[in-house]
Formats: sequence, C-alpha cells, structure tokens
Amino acid sequence: MHVNESAENYLETILVLSKSHPVVRSVDIADELGFKKSSVSVAMKNLRERNHITVTKEGFIYLTETGLEIAEMIYERHQLLSSWLVDLGVDEETATEDACRMEHVISKKSFEAIKKSLQ
Repeated sequence: MHVNESAENYLETILVLSKSHPVVRSVDIADELGFKKSSVSVAMKNLRERNHITVTKEGFIYLTETGLEIAEMIYERHQLLSSWLVDLGVDEETATEDACRMEHVISKKSFEAIKKSLQ
C-alpha cells in the first residue's frame, strides 16, 4: 500500500479538512494547499483510480478505508513529530515544516521507536 508523498499529502489534507468542514470538495483542498483547482482535479482522479477516495456526483470527496488508513498514519506522524520538535526547542513554524517533510520519509521502525520513547 505504498503511495507517493504527494498522494499522502492530499489524503492527509482531506482528513484534516473533514474534521472542520461538513463536506470536502476539490476547491477546499486547492484553497488549503494553495494549488490550482486543475492540479487538484488531476490528483483526485489518481486517488479515485487507486480507490483511496470516492467522489459523489455533487463533488464531495470521501476517504475510502485504505485512504483513511494512509491519511491517519501520515497525520499521526505529523502530529507526533511536530510536537516532539517543539518539545526539543524548535519554533512551531519550523517544527511543522520539518515534520511535514519527515512524515513521508521516516521508516515505520524509526517512527515507532520515537513514539515509544515519548510515551
């Protein structure tokens, strides 16, 4: 179930938006990420083809079981890594940016070790 960093970012964004929006649409994702609607449309098509999302005829985007699994994994990594970096004395903006990059490349083994050490 490997997806690229871009797909992971889109899935995580859909998850985050679904917590604050009654429904998530491509325009919401474009606004959140600062991307063109056309770029988001292409990405949504790819995610739909991989069965990570479903899109209703009204354009409402929902995560499938696999999409949700990936989004929650990335979101958990992001939350834990950014708070860990802040605890280490890194300013919040830098911690968030670094966590965004780290969440995609860190191995499951290393992430679990960090998580365990923080509990």
